[in-house]
Amino acid sequence: MAPSWLDVFWRFLLLGCVSFGGPAAHIGYFQQAFVQRLGWLDEAAYARLVALSQFLPGPSSSQVGFAIGYRRAGLPGALAAFLGFTLPSLLLMLGVAVWSAQAADSGLLGGLVRGLKLLAIVVVAEAVRTMAVSFCRDVTTSAIAVLTAVVLLLAASPWAQYAVLLLAGLGGWLFLPRHGTGALAPVPGGGRVRWLPLAGFGLLLVGLPLLAAGDPLWRLFSQFYSSGSVVFGGGHVVLPLLQQQLGEAVGADRFLLGYAAAQVVPGPMFSLAAFLGADLVPEAPAAGALLATAGIFLPGFLLVLALQSAWEALAARPRIMGLVAGVNAAVVGLLLAAWVNPVALAAINGWLDAVLALAGWVLLWRWRPPILVLVVGFAAVGIALSL
Repeated sequence: MAPSWLDVFWRFLLLGCVSFGGPAAHIGYFQQAFVQRLGWLDEAAYARLVALSQFLPGPSSSQVGFAIGYRRAGLPGALAAFLGFTLPSLLLMLGVAVWSAQAADSGLLGGLVRGLKLLAIVVVAEAVRTMAVSFCRDVTTSAIAVLTAVVLLLAASPWAQYAVLLLAGLGGWLFLPRHGTGALAPVPGGGRVRWLPLAGFGLLLVGLPLLAAGDPLWRLFSQFYSSGSVVFGGGHVVLPLLQQQLGEAVGADRFLLGYAAAQVVPGPMFSLAAFLGADLVPEAPAAGALLATAGIFLPGFLLVLALQSAWEALAARPRIMGLVAGVNAAVVGLLLAAWVNPVALAAINGWLDAVLALAGWVLLWRWRPPILVLVVGFAAVGIALSL
């Protein structure tokens, strides 16, 4: 029986409701759900999708989810994955924008956020461990992972991340040509570049500024599409870029409120676009939120549609296997660096936080309870500590 896009939607909707912690944590959540629990793809295929997302502009974890949905149920599955994962954060950010909720002043919510930050430490730590076991099996790949982590901790910028991934891929191409990545599962598209979405990406990038001249809604969509086309490095990088794009249209206080809310709600940080879009179209905030969200996510998804199948086919060739092995090892280092900063540094504020995180990781490693159980448990602990 063919997999159902509706099943994809509900599973991603659940994750969209509980996936706190930012892109690095999302990669851990996806690995737990779709690799280890459901077996929709194996570790090697998952790592190839993560590697592809690192080379493309846009929201990396959402691109991975989009690609998983595409592998599972074609284009309907890809759209279902995006809608399911993004809908909760979109609605929450729209609500914050419309009612300007000052939730940061609530001690109860502060405790909830504390507990969920500790959960992010646990999930990312386990993702680092399991991916290291799979992709750092010798001295060369282990060295790539460690060097990647060190470089990114010392030079935390999206350009450093991009450069390290390119160098890791080149090193894998040269020195790891016989590293296999396992048998490839069939994917929609037959291993070819899909030229229609690639052409659509380019045409929109060139054509939207022309359409934007005479209509404020087109201008809104164009501004967010342009931002989504050039953002490497995930949600944190999009803030200064959007500030530059939008200028004085959104005040600094509103930017900071939206940015804080985007880190509190589950799901992708690119949902900041929903907050800003609603602010920019106060007479129709829902329309503004939808247009801004579609604009900022669309370029990255068009590139995934265009290149995913070709990437999967190329990954079967010996030299490309080496390139993928190098990038996979670098992704382990990237996750390790992200686990240190910002995940652990932002969440651990004392010895009790460290003990709770360690206990949660041991629980996940040894007994693998459902993620929802961990979410409820850490939320309850965080709230209890706030009382």
